[in-house]
Amino acid sequence: MIFSGEPATCIYLLLLAVACQAFSGLPLLFIPGSDRAQRLSAALLVSASLLGLSGALIALFNPSGATVTISSGLPFGTFEAGVDPLSGFFLLPMFIVTGCAALYGVSYWPAADHAGNCGKLTFFLGLLAASLTTLLIAKSTVLFLLAWEVMAFAAYFALTTEDEKPQVREAGTLYLITAHLGALSLFAMFSLLKGETGEWLFPAAGTLSSHAGAAAAIFLTAIIGFGFKAGSMPLHIWLPSAHANAPSHISAILSGIVLKTGIYGMMRVFSAFSDPPLWWGATVLVLGLVSGVLGVAFAIAQHDMKRLLAYHSIENIGIIMMGIGIALIGESQGNPALTALGVAGALLHVVNHALFKALLFLSAGSVIHATGTREIDLMGGVARRLPYTALFFLAGAVAICGLPPLNGFVSELMIYLGSFTAISSTGGLSGMFPALTAPVLALVGGLAVACFVKVFGIVFLGAPRSQAHAGGHEAPGGMLAPMGVLALCCAAIGVAPGVLISPLNNALSAYRTSLSGEWIENLVPFSWISLLAAGLLLAALLVSYLLGRRAARLPVPSGPTWGCGYLRPSSSMQYTASSFGATLVSWFKIVLRPEVHREEAAGLFPGRARLESHVPETVLERIYLPFLEYLFEKTLPVRRLQHGKLNIYIFYTFITLVVLLAATSQ
Repeated sequence: MIFSGEPATCIYLLLLAVACQAFSGLPLLFIPGSDRAQRLSAALLVSASLLGLSGALIALFNPSGATVTISSGLPFGTFEAGVDPLSGFFLLPMFIVTGCAALYGVSYWPAADHAGNCGKLTFFLGLLAASLTTLLIAKSTVLFLLAWEVMAFAAYFALTTEDEKPQVREAGTLYLITAHLGALSLFAMFSLLKGETGEWLFPAAGTLSSHAGAAAAIFLTAIIGFGFKAGSMPLHIWLPSAHANAPSHISAILSGIVLKTGIYGMMRVFSAFSDPPLWWGATVLVLGLVSGVLGVAFAIAQHDMKRLLAYHSIENIGIIMMGIGIALIGESQGNPALTALGVAGALLHVVNHALFKALLFLSAGSVIHATGTREIDLMGGVARRLPYTALFFLAGAVAICGLPPLNGFVSELMIYLGSFTAISSTGGLSGMFPALTAPVLALVGGLAVACFVKVFGIVFLGAPRSQAHAGGHEAPGGMLAPMGVLALCCAAIGVAPGVLISPLNNALSAYRTSLSGEWIENLVPFSWISLLAAGLLLAALLVSYLLGRRAARLPVPSGPTWGCGYLRPSSSMQYTASSFGATLVSWFKIVLRPEVHREEAAGLFPGRARLESHVPETVLERIYLPFLEYLFEKTLPVRRLQHGKLNIYIFYTFITLVVLLAATSQ
């Protein structure tokens, strides 16, 4: 190995973290069903997170970065890995979330109770974490693709842990198909990059021109290949079912980290072009606007708690892409302030979304662990039995809605400021597109608030809607502690975002060297954000203290919730997920296409009436699947070539080789 750059310590730490992650799953493979082996695996993964966090922090505060060259023995030459502040921003939440997920999994998925699949889950969790780290430090495109494929397979085996369930197998198959469709697009993109640069390396920032012949093709293949992984609409079709059916701590990693690898790939490739045209930024921005609005619209219509959170991942990927789109438009117009706000907002929202979405999935896992169901309409009154889980879920809900004093507010404010900067400094079409971001982001935020009022109210408040799911108790400390760590991180960034000024400035320089003088603290009022957040947090703590003292001093009568005048109120009279969101779903019915099944009450002595609603995955069920069925039907004649005979297939291979040799001969 050959190290270069200062300080090289961060590379040592990151490589050591990769080794600990990769080997963390081995104890349970050798001693299946052992709680002690599971705790050892978790300790290795947490140690890897601490080592990796140290390396990532060193990289964030040192703009020079460091690299290592590894001899591979492959025709593609040596492998090169390195870290800079841009990759450091993605490494930071990755280590936090994977470490918290490992701790959470010890209590959530104990080896003694899941001897048949806990070893598999733990091994692929470690392999997934190792591949994510390798991917984020890869400078060689071949090393990146190798890590990309390992990540895809490790995520597949982790999410299909309960592969005895048909819906889990279907979710895994859909994920694997879309993952490899995206990979095919990336193979094309990296081949085109090789043609432009002559090397199997990521180009340095600003070294390529968008006027080159293959630039547009590189941009489009990057959007498709990385868009599949990021879950951007309409390439999101794998995401809802995968997030819903995976174990909850794996869902946290899929949503918080795996999706961000697509964002990282986009930013790394886009940063290589010094003069992106306006249509590049407009394309990314429109995809972000569509993903943001439709992601939250689909979320409002969901009855499954984890599926609802999955659609909010699409919404937040849309917000990140809005920031990237604003940055690309700023570059095309020579507006460094616009570019800086877009890049900084997108990067900070990458970190923020990873933290609060992991918090929400872990909290949802605690609820599911206690109630035994993911169906929102079967829950109710959970806060009485799980008070700490309710508090942590509420913190995640406030953060994801972009409300102060938590971290989601800070990154969304940066994107708002980018939109306002475009309105005030840019005219014509180049100003119109970023200007759309502000009202759309406000709409997304309002709908997100409505959605989480629905979730929190129906799940945690009121009375249990089903006695079969009314039991359960608070999660053990091994599950609560990781949630507490994530909630503290959300609060810390919300109250003291100024600590990220230097890392953000360094990341801006890594993305585009021309931004090295565009200090982000001159564009964002960090001190006012801190004062607002601290004031709100202190006010909330003071009100809670006063209410607690009052409750302790006065007698608190207990009884059923007022039944609005009904003599025999019941839990079935409460709001359901469908009734709460019916009006909002009707606003988007052209896209959502809700299906309502109704049995009206009739006659003098009516029987039981029934009303059910279901919102399909419109893009998958109404577009992709019908198209694939049509394609299958039209290509039936081609299937006659499949005889199932090995000698025939060898003949096909021989003919193909002859044709290729003839076509490439001089």
